Amino acid sequence: MFNINFEYPFVFLLIIIFILCSIFCKKKAPTYIVPHLNVFNKSKGKSYVLIFILQYLIIVSLIIALASPIKIQNTKIIKKNGIDIVLSIDSSGSMNKLGFNPNNQYQTRFQVAKEIIKDFIPKRISDNIALIVFGSSVMMASPLSFDKEAQSSIINYFDVGIVGTETAIVDSLASSVNILKTSKSKSKIIILLTDGEDNASKIPLGILIKLLKKHQIKVYTIGIGVIDKLMLNKIAKDSKGKSFFAYSKNDLVQIYQEIDTLEKSTIKGNKIILKEYLFFYPLFLAIIMLILKKKKKNKDYSYGR
Repeated sequence: MFNINFEYPFVFLLIIIFILCSIFCKKKAPTYIVPHLNVFNKSKGKSYVLIFILQYLIIVSLIIALASPIKIQNTKIIKKNGIDIVLSIDSSGSMNKLGFNPNNQYQTRFQVAKEIIKDFIPKRISDNIALIVFGSSVMMASPLSFDKEAQSSIINYFDVGIVGTETAIVDSLASSVNILKTSKSKSKIIILLTDGEDNASKIPLGILIKLLKKHQIKVYTIGIGVIDKLMLNKIAKDSKGKSFFAYSKNDLVQIYQEIDTLEKSTIKGNKIILKEYLFFYPLFLAIIMLILKKKKKNKDYSYGR
């Protein structure tokens, strides 16, 4: 069911002003000596009513156009149940090792990780996701965004050693905290994937733990290969997250499937009103009537002469 409304209804007050002005603001008519006055008066009498009506219709049509008539087609309340997630991905030199995928021995750990993460991202339809890639240093590849397609494309450009060959796990988590600390979501998580021990971070682990607790951010750590299990367990436990360890591609697939079952928090929905603007109809009508009025006046003036 369509509803017609006006965005600026107060504009209709101009009609009152126009009526008052037409009553009290009449200009004095000039006096002319016109030959054949009887003929002119007859012509004037026949067209006066039409011009008068056109004049008022033009004004009313223009005021209706200014009031911006709209047709309400539909109103949608979009509610998103989601969480804010930072995917922190290790791109250090050790991620170039082969053999992690039993079905394809020539596939590197990093290629397997990219493939699984690209499959994971579209499943989180209602979630804000950011991308961090780390090695010797840390790079934010994508801020929090709902654009899953763009993020999958960004991952295609990741490569081993893109930000160095060492491993800065704590620094990558600190950068992730920076992304999430201003988030309004009730649930904020970091999913860290690494295959090595931290040998490049400048930020102490204790400071990181305090930051995670302060901003109520959970960390889900995923370790593959030879890793510092004690550190990953501590980060996950102290942040009320969970630690996982994968020894093959199948393990990693199952881990991301488990993470995909995380609880979801309610994000305030947006109200979307679908409307069609109709102002051009009265505007077009006013233009047509203005042309007719002008032609009529010119015709009467020529006939009078």
